[in-house]
Amino acid sequence: MDTQHPESSDNHPSRRRFLTFASTAGAVAALGGLPAFTASAAPLRPASSPLLSAAAAAKNQLWWRAPGSPTSMIQQGLPVGNGRLGALTSNDPAAELLTITDSTLWTGGRNDTLQSDGQFPYGRDDFGSLTLLAELTVDIPAHDLGSVDNYRRTLDLAQGFVSASYTLSGVTYRRQIFASRPDDVIVLYFSQQGGGSYTGTVSLAGTHGETTTANRAGHYASFGASFANGLKYGAAVTAHSSTGTVAADGTSISFRSCKDLTVVVSGGTNYAPDAAAGFRDPSVDPERLARTKVMAAAGHSASTLLYTHVADFRPVFEQQDINLGTSSTAQRRLDTWQRIQARYRDDVPDPELEAACLQFGRYLMISGSRGSLPMGLQGPWLDGNDPDWMGDYHTDINVQMNYWMADRTGLSDCFDAFADYCLAQLPSWTDVTRRLFNTSTNRFRNSSGKVAGWAVAFSTNPYGGSGWWWHPAGNAWLCQNLFEHYEFTQDRAYLERIYPLLKGAVEFWEARLITTTVTDASGTSREVLVDDSDWSPEQGPQDAKGITYAQEAVWNLFGTYRTATRVLGRDLSYGATVDGLRERLYLPVVSPTTGWLEEWMSPDNLGETTHRHLSPLFGLFPGDRIRPDDSTPKDILAGATALLTARGMNSYGWSNAWRSLCWARLKNAEKAYQLVVNNLRPSVNGSNGSASNLFDIMDMGGGRGIFQIDANFGTPSAMIEMLVYSRPGHVELLPALPAAWAASGSVSGVGVRGGFVADLKWRGGKVTQLTLRSVGGRDTTVFAGSTSRKVSLKPGASVTLSDFG
Repeated sequence: MDTQHPESSDNHPSRRRFLTFASTAGAVAALGGLPAFTASAAPLRPASSPLLSAAAAAKNQLWWRAPGSPTSMIQQGLPVGNGRLGALTSNDPAAELLTITDSTLWTGGRNDTLQSDGQFPYGRDDFGSLTLLAELTVDIPAHDLGSVDNYRRTLDLAQGFVSASYTLSGVTYRRQIFASRPDDVIVLYFSQQGGGSYTGTVSLAGTHGETTTANRAGHYASFGASFANGLKYGAAVTAHSSTGTVAADGTSISFRSCKDLTVVVSGGTNYAPDAAAGFRDPSVDPERLARTKVMAAAGHSASTLLYTHVADFRPVFEQQDINLGTSSTAQRRLDTWQRIQARYRDDVPDPELEAACLQFGRYLMISGSRGSLPMGLQGPWLDGNDPDWMGDYHTDINVQMNYWMADRTGLSDCFDAFADYCLAQLPSWTDVTRRLFNTSTNRFRNSSGKVAGWAVAFSTNPYGGSGWWWHPAGNAWLCQNLFEHYEFTQDRAYLERIYPLLKGAVEFWEARLITTTVTDASGTSREVLVDDSDWSPEQGPQDAKGITYAQEAVWNLFGTYRTATRVLGRDLSYGATVDGLRERLYLPVVSPTTGWLEEWMSPDNLGETTHRHLSPLFGLFPGDRIRPDDSTPKDILAGATALLTARGMNSYGWSNAWRSLCWARLKNAEKAYQLVVNNLRPSVNGSNGSASNLFDIMDMGGGRGIFQIDANFGTPSAMIEMLVYSRPGHVELLPALPAAWAASGSVSGVGVRGGFVADLKWRGGKVTQLTLRSVGGRDTTVFAGSTSRKVSLKPGASVTLSDFG
């Protein structure tokens, strides 16, 4: 049965905001305009409570029986964030701790003086590092953890807040913590039932040697400072109560005999996404602005601030819902950490926990990627000033994986931060590439002597700077993400704005490719275009030509650029030239020695068999040149499958997620699912897996594990790819549905390449209903098992299909 639905304003793509900045090639319009840390109008306040009922909220809540330790905040702290500010919360009754990060608080700079080997410096002073803004503590000495009963803390994924409750001397105490995007503050609200009170101290401390000063008359405490690179920053806190005494004095705020307490904190920097201005806004005084924001928010009740936050957060979260089946009563009785351990120990599917893993990733995306810089290796959740790899943007998988999830899980607007970042960096990337890439000592330089467009290194910062080694194919991979967002949204204005990034990357590769002669199995020789001296991330020779990763990424880049020229009606002649280059590109073959798709232009395995990176499988995922259908030669498909098999099933979280995505593309449901399960295993003593707060931990050896956020996004991406695969003109339902989820389930709000959104239901492993809504797409074909259905829609319209044989 097909049910047509008329156009509805609810189905229209979300409104976008724009800014412009100057690039070396002229004026380039950026996307959302990072509303950084700036003064803003008072937000709209909801007329009624947007809070969910307790029963409705329980579906998307994670909970624990103990607070987080201040020495294990990465593994145990619960995250909140407003897209710019992030904080980890400990929820200790006697000593609440928040480690607060502003995503723009970076040391370092442009970093454009190369080392003697032609590569970039990579340190916390030259390249720079993301750092911690402040630590906020609320000390309540009488509420010692050893004296309380019935402790419970909860992370409400759907409403965006942390809560904790406990009883002490017959009184029930409760606290709620949330990071409000509308008010641009973090709020802590302490309440009680039963006649209790709070007495203690609120302290705000910088982490770079700053001095906090309390203002008695203003009822706040604040600090401000600047880095050696000229970046100014500051933070402020205030507190108030309807009863008792609250006073600011010295360096802190004290409170006594308060039946309730509201604490409001904010902070930020004068970072601006403008290369021409040196990435600074000199008009911003961060300390003063932080004081203004906290005092403005403190003029409203805690419930008003909470309602305003939830009214902003809930509609974003509710763009996708997922049901993978029903967990057992025994599983539901366990707290989140116990469930993670039980899932691994008993090897029994826990479908609600697995769905929560996906929703936790979405919670982090909403909390960490709205209105500021994109998320790097840890997002805005640090526990100190020395994050591994500077908390930077790694361009050989990690930042790309962070943003595969956004469009697939109903969070397209969260992708804007990534696109805005690339656009803001483009002038600097272009300048540095043209001046420095062909430095004589750069082993990756273009042997032709030509250079054009832009390139990046393996690491990038927010100041137009690169770090570590040059990464020639990094530009093509960034563009793959950028163009795929257009495929999901069909937003022509967006495509117009990222066009300079696409064209610049193409120009770089037009200058870089070299000609070589290859001879095929039949003895026929031909000239092909290959990548110059390069390194397949992050293994093997550093001077290999024609590495598979680069060949696949550039093949994809040239194809997307040609599509962009046609859609926009721009540079059609140049687009045809690029088409010609694409036809001449060498594409990988299967090694007669290993039976694998070759990673290098060699039959030999020149690296580690089980290496963490799947770079030579770029054409399988995130690309889709290699498909399990008649479009791909059988030997290539078999070689790609053999290589993926050889890589193994156990690695770091992000690597497992990538493996799962590849197995999903190959329609091997059980292997894709097993890799999701592997990422859910409990991390113990730094081992690979999930910490008690669900952060993915990466084993660095010697009992040391670090948080790397990409797996928290890559794993949900894999789960969605198991349920829906798409490319423009093609939608496949349940391509890799594992037995654990097959009985019955549903998912809504799945982004579909080609400009659609899918709501899907299934039972007994078969699709029972699909609603497909157009967000700009017009024609596609839906495949479910042996059934195919052609669909034509006007933008904004939808159709419901329920007869799949």
